[in-house]
Amino acid sequence: MLEKDVSTLMGYRKGIRVVDATLRDGGLCNNHRFTDEFVKALYLTNIKAGVDYMEVGYKGSKELFSRDKYGTWKFSDDEDIRAVIGDNEGTGLKLAVMADVGRCDYKEDIHPKAESPVDMIRVATYVNTIPAALDMIKDAKDKGYEVSCNIMAISAAQEVDIKVALDMLGESPVDVIYIVDSFGSLYPEQIARIADIYLNVAEKYDKKIGMHAHNNQQLAFANTIEAVGDGVDFLDATYDGMGRGAGNCSMENLLGLLRNPKYNLYPAIKFVEEYTRPLKKEGVHWGYDLQYLMTGILNQHPRTAIAFTKEGRTDYTDYYTEITSQD
Repeated sequence: MLEKDVSTLMGYRKGIRVVDATLRDGGLCNNHRFTDEFVKALYLTNIKAGVDYMEVGYKGSKELFSRDKYGTWKFSDDEDIRAVIGDNEGTGLKLAVMADVGRCDYKEDIHPKAESPVDMIRVATYVNTIPAALDMIKDAKDKGYEVSCNIMAISAAQEVDIKVALDMLGESPVDVIYIVDSFGSLYPEQIARIADIYLNVAEKYDKKIGMHAHNNQQLAFANTIEAVGDGVDFLDATYDGMGRGAGNCSMENLLGLLRNPKYNLYPAIKFVEEYTRPLKKEGVHWGYDLQYLMTGILNQHPRTAIAFTKEGRTDYTDYYTEITSQD
């Protein structure tokens, strides 16, 4: 390893921000039905661990999603956040929520920042819904929030379309633009090339770049390491890797990598021991498995793998034949 590479690993970059996505991405494993005790413990853990942002859930539309089917953190109402967390004053930890294009009533449900404990709105979009995302970004920014934008499923998009979308976002008031490996199909070499494209846009428009990785091929941490080395500043992770399907880059791995003394690994390990491992014993499923590996390799959405898991199937070879025989 070159001496400069060693110095990069041994030092730290002050601009890095760690974002905990456990309640939001992890909520896809249990329909966002977390106990108040779990949420409060997660909040306190993030503070002790030095995490910079905690994503408390979605701003889901109450017209589209039923409160009978989904838990509190599918909607993340300000009053529900305050009931468990309080106003989050003076902690150094910022709160975030995700708003999906077409799946939220952002004009009504996202209140002005002065009335909310939330600090950042994370807009999630596909390449073909960028115009709607731009309206959401402006709305959130006008209300006083920090704003990020996750362009999902970029592994299934044309590079020319991604570049056009990035320029459109660059001209918007968004603060952070995320690289999102939704299908867990990308390799570090591809992340390096993609990061270069995003970072060129960031330099041109004075934006920050983030990384959100999925673990279908057990590369979420490796891809996050690559992104860090390339100059990406905002890094998503979840405790115990909890997240949809194969899950995400684990917070324990990420905090163990970062050398900034503000980050503390011990509280993360304690939270995993006391809260996420018991969830797994209760039957909440997430994490690497063969069915997720297959969809990752094939650059497919993991919905069929999630169904395979829920059905308790173990006929992996039959499943592989099914997903490789689709028209």
